[in-house]
Amino acid sequence: MAHLAARANVSPDSGFPVTLHPHFNPKIKDHVPPEPPHKERTPAPDRGLFANPDKKSLLSIPGIKVVPLTESIGTVLENVQLSALTPQQLDELALLVNERGVVFFRSQDLTTEGQVKLFEHYGELDRHPSQKDTRHHVIRGSTIDHREILAYTPWPSGDFHADTSFEINPPSYSMLRMEEHPPVGGDTAWVSSYGLYDTLSDAMKNFLSGLHAVHTSRLQYDTILDLWQVPPNRAPIDTHHPAVRTHPVTGLRALNVNPGFVTGFAELKKYEGDKILDFLNYHIHSADDHYVRFKWEVGSVALWDNRAVIHRVIPGSYETPRRGIRTTVFGEKPYFDPKSEGRLERQKRLKAERENEDKANGVNGTNGNGVSH
Repeated sequence: MAHLAARANVSPDSGFPVTLHPHFNPKIKDHVPPEPPHKERTPAPDRGLFANPDKKSLLSIPGIKVVPLTESIGTVLENVQLSALTPQQLDELALLVNERGVVFFRSQDLTTEGQVKLFEHYGELDRHPSQKDTRHHVIRGSTIDHREILAYTPWPSGDFHADTSFEINPPSYSMLRMEEHPPVGGDTAWVSSYGLYDTLSDAMKNFLSGLHAVHTSRLQYDTILDLWQVPPNRAPIDTHHPAVRTHPVTGLRALNVNPGFVTGFAELKKYEGDKILDFLNYHIHSADDHYVRFKWEVGSVALWDNRAVIHRVIPGSYETPRRGIRTTVFGEKPYFDPKSEGRLERQKRLKAERENEDKANGVNGTNGNGVSH
């Protein structure tokens, strides 16, 4: 918090900082972004669409061990080096990430150059507004009190988000590789956006499916300049994306609302939208059955799908450096297909189809002793 301009403006009455309007904060008002906003893109077809549905090539790696961390989200692949994967295996890894949201690896030998080259397989490299290197973004730790600084700078930087969801073409895939990390603290948490949609009531699903969420970088823009002291490359933007989106590979519906970048709904009045956001904030933070938390080590890698998950770094008070390299690629412009279905809905449909098929084939689901099999 030491860098905030409000620190230099302390109330003589309370002894606490006085918040400055951004037009009167020289760090914000005097900055002229050097680059134009991103234009809409039509990315190449997602690599998950080219994968073998059974992932035969990936799962045939000698010694591979697939460890699901929860029922809903998160898988660890053991005894796999990302640097050794073939293009076909990378496609099948993409499909696994589409399905599980986030996949983890440990003890990786990837370099930054190798990570960039690998990620170019998944599309055109994106660039965060504060990213100076055109190929990757340096991610550090979070040891500030996010609850406190929200009184002085507008962006909820410690909350759940999908990477730069405010862009016209938000990132599809993100990869974070850890180069330095404290022995305790600095974990990252992910929540399944499939699960967040599934656990809504049918009435709320139908309501949100007709709305557009307002994603903005305005709040982050001010905080980047004031707190991070990093001049953003591009001016802030607002975009209106479907509040429920359809995943282009799985065809599943996912909640497309996050506390980090969504400030309302285009079709709702402000107080209406505020109450819906209050509920969804509760919904996200109480979704322990669709949540996974990863403890990093040097050499750990996470690969996630921003269309299927949201995430946040867990703040801490550690003093050891935390430094990771993140790469992202442009995804498709979010869309909603009314013919798509939720993950739970699909599971129920497929189960019913199997049961009907068994009945048609004379299989009643029990053995001769009347015991289910």
